[in-house]
Amino acid sequence: MPKQEGQKSKLLTLLRILEQKTDEEHLLNVPQLVQLLEQQGILAERKSIYSDIDTLRSLGFDVQLQRGRGGGYWLASRTFELSELKLLVDAVQASKVVSARTSSKLIHKLEALCSDYEGTQLQRQVYVDGRPKSDSHTLLYSIDALHSAINAGRMVRFRYKDDGTRTVSPWQLAWENGCYYLIAYQDEKAPPVRHYRVDRMAGVLVLDEPRRGKEFFRTFDLPAYLRKHFNMFGGTEYRVTLRCAADLEPVMRERFGREPVFCPEEDGYFHFDVPICVSPQFFGWVCGFGGYQYIGKMLIKIYANFLCITKAKPKLADTQPLHCVGKMKRCQQVM
Repeated sequence: MPKQEGQKSKLLTLLRILEQKTDEEHLLNVPQLVQLLEQQGILAERKSIYSDIDTLRSLGFDVQLQRGRGGGYWLASRTFELSELKLLVDAVQASKVVSARTSSKLIHKLEALCSDYEGTQLQRQVYVDGRPKSDSHTLLYSIDALHSAINAGRMVRFRYKDDGTRTVSPWQLAWENGCYYLIAYQDEKAPPVRHYRVDRMAGVLVLDEPRRGKEFFRTFDLPAYLRKHFNMFGGTEYRVTLRCAADLEPVMRERFGREPVFCPEEDGYFHFDVPICVSPQFFGWVCGFGGYQYIGKMLIKIYANFLCITKAKPKLADTQPLHCVGKMKRCQQVM
């Protein structure tokens, strides 16, 4: 019999049909497969479909057959399970640094990794309606450029917000509070480690100049750095003692990890020391464990010169440590 038209592309077209038109709930029998091939200009006999499916199986594709009434073939295994794709879509939609336009493009690409029927389940809305999303359309390009600079060990230059141009040595990228941050080295400033939100960058340029800070970052602990900065706001670093009610232990472990030593007390409380970059965001986090009038279940002690926050006008403490206890209006020095 003469060779029929479109035979060279038939196997690939059949695979695409199985990928897009079938799943465990949607099967296609051989006559239906022949018809779908014909719609794309490829003539096929029923016997050749069996041979093509055997070829796909030999190449590692998990094409399954359900026999009986309503049965047919479907592609049983894919690179991503549907539940995994849903998780990825939720992460894209919930991210405030990924613009609505970029989110739509990414989700459309993820839909191609499952059947058309399952793809309708990926149109999910997990972020709060009205929640602002970044208008940055260059985020993906900025991330790619920064990764290239980090891998090549080169410095970068970029425009940051409305505050001029920065030239830094990039070392790491971190994901914190739903945002991408560049962790960089600047030897002309103290402290030398700075972080920048990637969605606020523009015109990221990889320079030929080798990056600096190799000796410093040899012992740099990124998780510890992230724990010190509440909501990634900067501030002077202090050694802080936190005294907490016993039921806050899981919360403290989630925030500060396994390294701090929790010292139990007889009254059911415990305390521990951690380095923290003290900022208004830190005090807001502390006060969040009580009400508007009380710190409640958490007491704090800050070792250094700092403003003691009270209900009255703040006063500058001397070099003795401060012990803020109970109600926020009480603040006494301890030896």
